[in-house]
This record gives sequence, C-alpha cells and structure tokens, in this order.
Amino acid sequence: MVICKMLRTLCPVIALLLTVLFGDVVRADEENDYYRMVSIAAPEAQTESRDPNWKPSDDGIALEVSGIAVLSPSRLAVAIRKGEVWLLDGVDEVTGDDDSERVSYHRFATALHEPLGLLHHDDSLITVQRTEMTRLRDTTGDDVADEYETIASGWGVSGHYHEYAYGPKLDPDGNLWMTLNIGMGLKGEQLKQIVPDAPFGYRQAAWRGWAMKVTPRGTLQPVCAGMRSPSGLGANADGDMFYTDQQGNWVATNSLNHMRPGAFFHHPESLASMELEGSTIHDVAKVPNGIAYPEALKRFPQMQPPAVWFPYKKAGQSATDILLDSSGGGFGPFAGQLFVGEFTQASINRVFLEKVDGEYQGACFPFRRGFASAVLRMAQAEDGSVYVGLTNRGWSSLGTSPYGLQRLTWTGETPFEIQEMRAKPDGFELVFTRPVDVESASDVRSYGMTSHTYLYQSSYGSDEVLKRHLNIRKAIVSEDRMRVELKVDGLRELFVHELDAHGVLDANGKPLLHRKSFYTLNNIPQK
Repeated sequence: MVICKMLRTLCPVIALLLTVLFGDVVRADEENDYYRMVSIAAPEAQTESRDPNWKPSDDGIALEVSGIAVLSPSRLAVAIRKGEVWLLDGVDEVTGDDDSERVSYHRFATALHEPLGLLHHDDSLITVQRTEMTRLRDTTGDDVADEYETIASGWGVSGHYHEYAYGPKLDPDGNLWMTLNIGMGLKGEQLKQIVPDAPFGYRQAAWRGWAMKVTPRGTLQPVCAGMRSPSGLGANADGDMFYTDQQGNWVATNSLNHMRPGAFFHHPESLASMELEGSTIHDVAKVPNGIAYPEALKRFPQMQPPAVWFPYKKAGQSATDILLDSSGGGFGPFAGQLFVGEFTQASINRVFLEKVDGEYQGACFPFRRGFASAVLRMAQAEDGSVYVGLTNRGWSSLGTSPYGLQRLTWTGETPFEIQEMRAKPDGFELVFTRPVDVESASDVRSYGMTSHTYLYQSSYGSDEVLKRHLNIRKAIVSEDRMRVELKVDGLRELFVHELDAHGVLDANGKPLLHRKSFYTLNNIPQK
C-alpha cells in the first residue's frame, strides 16, 4: 500500500518531467474541452451474479479490463484478467462520475485463463485464452454462459508467463484473427515444449510471435510472423488487418503493422516455427543485426517495414489496442481513422493511413491523455463514444488507479488539429480540422521538420539514428484555408519525418491543440 501511494504521488511529477523533456504535452484539461472522460465504477455493493457459486469479495470486482464488447446502447460485456466476463447494464446512463450507481453488474462467465480480448459475434461472446479460442454462449436466457465451446487451439504454450494470446478481431470475410506473444527468456521446464530443430537455434513454442486466423469453416491458419508483444489488433476502414507491437529486443520502438500472408515484421525468434506445416514464411537464410532499418530491409527481403512507427516517449511507450472510428462523425472529425491505446502513458494516439505504391504508410498524432490507468482495450458505442478498459498489471503506468473502465465522449466542439498528413513527391500536404490563419500557415518559420530511422538489433529498442534537419522551403495555403502544402528538401524513404507546426494558428488566432505529427515515409509518391 505504501508503494502504491508513493507511485500515485509521483505520477504528476512524472507527467511534468515528460512535458519538460519532450514538449508538446497538452494539459488534459485542454483536451477535455473536446473529449471528456467519465469513470464507470464497480463498487462491491452493486455487484451481483446469477451464478449460485459466486460470492462477492470485500473489495468488489477488480475491474482489470482485458476485453470489451458493446452489446447494446445500455449493455456492455467486459472480460477481466482474472478470468471472468461480466455484463454491465445501464452504462448509457453514466454521464458523470456520480452516475456510476446506475450501472448494475453480474457475472456471465468464469474459470477462463487470462482472456485478452472479447468479441460479440453470432449471438455469442468469443475470447482468446492462453490455450484456445473459446465461444461463450447462454442457451437458457439467464445471462449466464452455460456452454463453453473450443473454436480453435493448437499453438504452443510452454508455461512462460509472457506467452499471452490476444483477440479475436473479425475481418470482413468472417475470419477471426488472433496474435501470439513470444516467450522471453525461456528456461528450465519451459524448454520441453520448444519446437525441435528450430532454424537459427531460436527457442520458442509453436507459432509464438505469429498472427493466426480461424476461417469460417473453423480452420486455424498461420498468417504472418515477427511479433514480440502484439497486444493490439484490428481492421481499418478497408477491412485490412493491423497489429501493434511494443519496443524491446529486435523492436526499435512501438509500431503499427499491416498483417498479410508471408510478411515478417520484427522478432526473429518467431522463425522457430518457419519449418512447421502451414508456415507462410520460407527461405530466410540470415538475420542481420545492428544495422539501420533501410539497410536491414534490403538484406532481409521477407521483412516488411511498419506502416507507422510511434517515436518512443514522443508518441507513447507501449502500444496496445486498435480502434477504427466507424461513427461517421459521432466521435468528432476523425471518422475512418485508427486510434491506438497506450499503456505506460495512459493515453490514446491517433493514426492516419494512406496507400502509396500499394503499401500502407502514414502519420501518428497525440490524441488524448489523462486516463486513470494504462489503456489496454477500447470499443466504440453506437453513439460514437468510446469505452476504454484499463489495467496496469505487471507494468507501471501513469494514472491514479491500477485498473478501471472509462467512457470518452466528443463534446461537439472541433479541436484545431492536423487531421491528415499526406505524402507528396516533394513534401507533404496537411489537412486541418478548421481554417488556418493564412499569414502564419504560409510562413515556413511556423514549421520545423527532422527525419530519422532506427537500428534493427537484438538489443533492447533503438535510439533515433541518422537524424537530419530538413529545409521547408515553401508553405502554400489552399483557397479554402483547410490545407497547406509543404515543399520539403531531402525526403528519405524508410525514415520517420517528424513535423512540429509550432507557429500555425487558426482563423481566430488559436494554436494547434497538438502541434506534432510523425509520418513514416516508406515510399515517396511519384506523382
């Protein structure tokens, strides 16, 4: 308890230090003018279950949210880390922190092994446990699951604590996707489950570090590999599937990656399963180490670059869930874009994607910080608001609580933001959410830009390397004042281009809510 109190006391100090060190840290109350959050509490006095074997504890529910499924405007299903699924009724009535007593809880399912996702599909709830994908069904209408059906299993589990399994998420073709964490530092008894005769001597259980999908016919298929801690996955507006990875050995910083058959991304220990039946990756002869990413990609043809890099600390420290804003404007001016959860900084970042030469790339932006704990899961309600599931188990995060559930709602006020950042043959086009002030937006001194890349290496993470300041020689404002075309010298493919629009004002003289963006320029457009 003493340690917890100390951490809570230090959180504001840490936030202030981040502001000093990294800049562009907007106060949560400023973001609150546009996106407001309310906490949904789970006090012991309101918990109940129709399961006769359930007894409330003195502490109520430890709401360590690991999965969320929206069932109706008033009902939510929530998975928690200890292995239960709860139904919450009346969630739409919570508009302030004093309204939580309007929410009722009862337990739907139990005895699950660390479920790390939840999906409502085909009149049932589906989750991924450590060892299987499971369908939970209530066949008697009493809101308690009486049927637990194994949809798929067959990946390796050695007993290592880090062998998390995430999902599922649904694609437009009806496939159920999941991702598998690698085991880290396997030893002792855990080695008995390792794939024998694995390439390069890597030691991992079968399919660790892979994305898998279950087809509508129930077949489990490996898709792609190279994952370290792929705790977030989801589809974009076109139905293509993505996952997030977290910084560590072989992973320079957090990233968003487009999943497709045969792609390899970061972590070579996943190649332990390369020779297993069903593998989509073949003929990897050598894994480079300690060289810059552009060169590593040349030497390692199976490896694909991330669609988006999240520069470390500037855009989070541990990326989690992926949410598509499918509200059509109910959540503000970012419809069709992706939101990515952030564990350590208890925040959410925003991602704009485009295709250049047939491949995804794009920019990430800060969006909303100040959540009560680490953001692990998100789900969008019918009105566009977003439920945010929190838990900091195992790692520390900013915030005042170890876990919880919050709801994020757009106030109807449009923030002044860079809505989109698009690559051009000779620079970038910025699209704004409000008309800009022509004088400030056309002044090249209102902008600054650098580019950098990372090292692909077996050691933990990477500093920004080969960094260079770029010359912005012209800023052209469109007639409607909603766009600015930046002419930039020295663009570099496979480099992150960091923009600081520090001097840009809107038509009323107000600065950007978030002035920085980070564009991963994998391909420079030819026209």
